[in-house]
Amino acid sequence: MRARGFLAAGFLVVLAASGFFAWQHFAPVTVADGWTYRVYEDGVPRASALALGADADLYYSEELRDRRGRIVRRMADGSRREVLAGLSKPDGLLAYRGGIAIAQEQSESPVYWLHDGEIAALFVGRQIEGLSTDGRYLYAIEDIKENGRILRYDPDTREVAVLRSGLIEGEGIAVCPDGNVFYAEKGRNRIMRLQADGVDGADQVIRQNLNRPGFLFCDGEGLWITEDSTHDARLMLLDPDGGLQVIARRLRAAQTFLPLGEDRFLLADQGRNRILELERLRR
Repeated sequence: MRARGFLAAGFLVVLAASGFFAWQHFAPVTVADGWTYRVYEDGVPRASALALGADADLYYSEELRDRRGRIVRRMADGSRREVLAGLSKPDGLLAYRGGIAIAQEQSESPVYWLHDGEIAALFVGRQIEGLSTDGRYLYAIEDIKENGRILRYDPDTREVAVLRSGLIEGEGIAVCPDGNVFYAEKGRNRIMRLQADGVDGADQVIRQNLNRPGFLFCDGEGLWITEDSTHDARLMLLDPDGGLQVIARRLRAAQTFLPLGEDRFLLADQGRNRILELERLRR
């Protein structure tokens, strides 16, 4: 009888744990007061990177491995067209110099530039994920378990400068309107500010103890942060005074956050193979 009791208790523990993980998996996204959301695009395998082209169409990536990844263009009427295939984990898209810069996160791969229907390789990095620009330079960060780097590409000289090394799973990088550069180290659960003329290890920690921070985007409101976590990932806004507001939670492996228009934003919810549209409701 005692053995049966132990077995029954063990079964209940397993059942409770399974129920908890199932709830985490299927729990709906929640948003802060004053916000709403809807599914903008569903059935996008490994939805990851988003960018608006000069034509105002949406470009998004399917972050599949081993040259199965691709870039898709979504037109204003909702139709879609493949614009580039044969990629390995395309995990970074950026509107750049009238075209789209494309990074790949698998092995040593080139960063491409799609412009006027032509594709050109700009430079090569190791598992590049995040991309950003100050209008001239193209910044890239490598998502490597150890000794990842921040790179800066000069389109005029075609030279690549290594700004930092020794990063642990660097994911997001963002250049702000005021010139500040921030980056996320997912492996250390923190956000850093790149110090001008700094050296490795000298950058400022501006937020830590996050849940696998990934993509970063900076605008006049502050620094937008997504978490690349399987369960209960969040979209947050870090304001210039250091206040942190949670905009959305219960995401699954949240990726790119992209302004779409006034008070409208897109967010890649990768773990559910979809792109969400968030809207801020003004009173």
